[in-house]
Amino acid sequence: MYVKHLQCISCGKEYPATPQQLTCSECGPDGILDVIYDYSQIQKVFTKENLAINRDHSIWRYMPLLPIDPNVKRPSLRVGGTPIYYAKKLGKAIGVEKLYLKDDGLNPTGSLKDRASSIAVVKAVEAGAKIVACSSTGNAASSLAGNVASLNEYDLKACIFVPERAPAGKIAQLLIYGAIVISVEGSYEDAFNLSAAAIEKYGWYNRNAAINPYLVEGKKTVAFEICEQLNWEAPDWAVFSVGDGCTIAGAYKGFYDLYQLGMIDKIPKLIGVQAEGCAPLTRAWETGEPWQKTEENTLADSIAVGSPRNPEKALNAVRKSQGMMVNVSDEEILKMQTFIGRHTGVFGEPAGVTGFAGLKKLIDEKKISPEDSYVVVITGNGLKDIANARKAAGEPVRIAPDLEKLDQLLKEYGLIDKL
Repeated sequence: MYVKHLQCISCGKEYPATPQQLTCSECGPDGILDVIYDYSQIQKVFTKENLAINRDHSIWRYMPLLPIDPNVKRPSLRVGGTPIYYAKKLGKAIGVEKLYLKDDGLNPTGSLKDRASSIAVVKAVEAGAKIVACSSTGNAASSLAGNVASLNEYDLKACIFVPERAPAGKIAQLLIYGAIVISVEGSYEDAFNLSAAAIEKYGWYNRNAAINPYLVEGKKTVAFEICEQLNWEAPDWAVFSVGDGCTIAGAYKGFYDLYQLGMIDKIPKLIGVQAEGCAPLTRAWETGEPWQKTEENTLADSIAVGSPRNPEKALNAVRKSQGMMVNVSDEEILKMQTFIGRHTGVFGEPAGVTGFAGLKKLIDEKKISPEDSYVVVITGNGLKDIANARKAAGEPVRIAPDLEKLDQLLKEYGLIDKL
């Protein structure tokens, strides 16, 4: 393992990289830690040439840049290696020539958060834990439950706290995977606070990505894949939907790692997109003032986080990359869900397509150049939330089993010639 130490992003204090060390003892719960690597040593073993012959297309192909003991057993689910598509038709529709979609909804449990949960499970084993817990609006929960279930060698259990608004499909996933599911009567913040109290009281391993510094390291692998899949040509911009802020923070860390290793020649500018009904980080970015708690008024449940737990890493990622943030309405999100599907065949959940909705808005407002290259990460699969997908797509046409009526309908749709 090529980790040097952990470092507090607030006071700079350093700590040994043990699985139990999650926050800064000086700064308290807000003392978020960062994993610091020995890049000079990593350069000796981690090269483009070695990756080119590596047959493992999961996140474990990036082992030298991951904070885990390579000898510890890992979940058997294949996390990572999701496709990236050159979305020519979609790009043309919004006036962008070089547009790529990274479909992370094709991870094993249907979201990018599998990347973080696979690391969480390994760290829990390293820590000797029997129960690993988290709060979640759905995707982090299902990814943790699925990865725990796939760990054959250890008797590890997942305990999940979800707000009552969590979609039924995501709850079903948790129960199928055998997790202990606790539905909290209240908001995501209520679920988070109860999970934090339980983790503290019972000594469970903490999978909450905004607290546990190791989980951002799993999320950063999406940036590794983007650059490798684009033949090490980093895009001008990378676009992410934002809730707690962990995913965009992880992406920046991944691009930063590759830049430090000399594997890419620039760090992409990052665009963070929030739903306007729940946008504490966008407001902080626009005003330059500390973030403030907001309501969670959006149908994009995976990013409905009114009290983000990792705001500074997210805001630092946008600022250091010279990027920007933008809000979009729920109506824009639903519209883009069908827009992407009909132009690419990619089915993203509302939070998963929020990033693209923000990109389109910025292009329409001429705040970014259509001549630049863009990668939009679709963070979750549309099958996670069928209720909103039906709302976005509408209802099918219904007719009686009558060929003449079908003929008339097809003529109205222009599918056959009118006589």
